[in-house]
Amino acid sequence: MKRTMQVSDSIVINCGADAIWEQVADPTQMPRWSPENTGASTSEGPRPLRVGEVFDGTNRRGRATWVTECVVIDSDPGSRFAFTVRKIGPRSPTLTGNNATWSYAFEEVGGKTRVTETWNDDRITWPNWVAVAFDRVVTGGTTFADFQRLNIRRTLTAMKDEFEQRT
Repeated sequence: MKRTMQVSDSIVINCGADAIWEQVADPTQMPRWSPENTGASTSEGPRPLRVGEVFDGTNRRGRATWVTECVVIDSDPGSRFAFTVRKIGPRSPTLTGNNATWSYAFEEVGGKTRVTETWNDDRITWPNWVAVAFDRVVTGGTTFADFQRLNIRRTLTAMKDEFEQRT
């Protein structure tokens, strides 16, 4: 079974791209929208991060919790923000290896902003059967691609709801 290595979804939000980017590029804000992210810490406190900066993210799925170490790979105000997960672990990010890349693109459309969230499965060295078996155990029976597709929709919907309540 060939696995899906990327999933993406978009939503249009009645808010300017710069205002949305400023919040998304600050990983400490993500728990407001994400169904799994519970927090993030950065070396210099909450603020939009630049390329090369590192942050730790805390996450929860059911009773499972884990910590990731991420590095920002793209940070273009009002346009794009992306990071790659380079370490992961149950209490601290100790297991090094390609895990995932998350990206957010912001596009002005008629005074509103199309936000596109994309997840890439960076576990390219994993045999498909190992990844599929692992995914089914940690997601409760589905693939990461299907699981992340739902998470992305939830995140984007929560963003839209929040940003549009402000305007």
